[in-house]
Parts: sequence; C-alpha cells; structure tokens
Amino acid sequence: MSDQQAVFSIEKIYVRDFSVEVPHAPQIYLEREAPAISVQIQTTATDVSEGVFEVVVTVTVTAKKEEKVFFLVEAAQAGIFQIKNVPEQEMEPVLAVGCPNILFPYVRETISDAVNRAGFPPVILAPVNFEALYQQRATEQAAATNAAPTSLQ
Repeated sequence: MSDQQAVFSIEKIYVRDFSVEVPHAPQIYLEREAPAISVQIQTTATDVSEGVFEVVVTVTVTAKKEEKVFFLVEAAQAGIFQIKNVPEQEMEPVLAVGCPNILFPYVRETISDAVNRAGFPPVILAPVNFEALYQQRATEQAAATNAAPTSLQ
C-alpha cells in the first residue's frame, strides 16, 4: 500500500457520439396521440493510459406508438478522468458509479435539447441510481458464475 494521496480529477467532458432520427417526418408531426417513451442506459470504462480513464454514459431514448417510431435519440456522453492512488477494490465503483454520476447531468441536457430541436416536447430523464445499477450488475454476474456447470458428463 502506498501512502500517497488519492487523485481524482476531471480532465475533459465531451459528447463522443450523437444521433437523432425522425424516420416518419413530416407525417409523424400530425399525430395527436403521445408516444410511449423507452430509455436505455449503458456505461463503459476504458483504461486510456496509466491513471487515466475514459468513461462513457450512453443513453438511447425511443418514442413509438405501436410499431411506428416517432423519434430515436442517442447520446454518448464521455469524460476523461485522472484517477490515481485509489485501492484496486475501489476502482470499479469509482468508474461504474462516481464517474457516471458526474456525466449524467450532461447527457440528460443533451437528450432533452435534441428531442426539443427535433420538434417534440423535451424528454426530461429521471435521475439514475448508478450505485443500484452497479450492485444489480454485480449480483447478476455472481449468479451467472454460480450457475455455471461445475462438471461435465
């Protein structure tokens, strides 16, 4: 163990990828019924160099009524973080919970603005509990590991 102080700093926050699709325009704007909105969130963390990580929160928002897509907006909000002198067992929670918590307000604004600019009422994403998502993923991985066959017949 090192006695050096832990370092955590945000080097850069940026939009890594972004797309807006309105496949049934202009007819879709004449629809009067509100579409159903679905939201998918994914996070990834990549080791860029020693002590430097890129974390990406990707949010996909789809609005459809039955099978007709009103719009699909996807934004990948990324950040470059310098993280040093953090114990190994604490790195995964920092990358899977701490960094996404920092990035989420940015991607939330990007999504809302994009939906509005596409001609629809803005979609305001509810806060996300990245800690609960991390715990759920860890539980699922443990269950998958325990469910693996232990012997071959």
